[in-house]
Amino acid sequence: MTFAHFTPRTFRSLALLPLAAAGLAACATVPAAPTQTARATLLTASGQQVGTATIRATGAGLEVTVSASGLTPGRKGVHVHTTGSCTPTFAAAGGHWNPGAATHGLMGGPGQHAGDMPNLEVGANGSGSLTYTLDSAATFAGLMDADGSAFVIHAGEDDQSTDPSGNSGDRLACGVFQPA
Repeated sequence: MTFAHFTPRTFRSLALLPLAAAGLAACATVPAAPTQTARATLLTASGQQVGTATIRATGAGLEVTVSASGLTPGRKGVHVHTTGSCTPTFAAAGGHWNPGAATHGLMGGPGQHAGDMPNLEVGANGSGSLTYTLDSAATFAGLMDADGSAFVIHAGEDDQSTDPSGNSGDRLACGVFQPA
């Protein structure tokens, strides 16, 4: 096609091409990065639901939010445990999640287990909540590895220093993390 074949209408159409391209570019959406979130439903040995634990990857690390009800009042040790299993007993969840091979407790020796957290304060009404960002050794990929991870509420207060468990007593409730 030669220049002689262009009509005034062709020139108007060509003049609009950059505007059309800019409009299409403005409408294009970039897919959002998938949110890395996992949730555990916390059940007692009898199967009663007593709460949830949600882990969300943030710029600061893995943020855990725990919400519980139906518990006896007092301070309860809470931890991310190394294995995503609560059956046949809560012992199946293994020990505290510890990919950095650290010692236990927020007041223990250097570092802490990645799954160590402050105690959950349960009020007179049997409810409590806690939000905490885990130690930097905690990664979402590690949390959701081949054998998964679980969240456990213990019967007693974690002393935050005794290795390996903080003397927090029996396991009252457990839940396996699932992608949310």
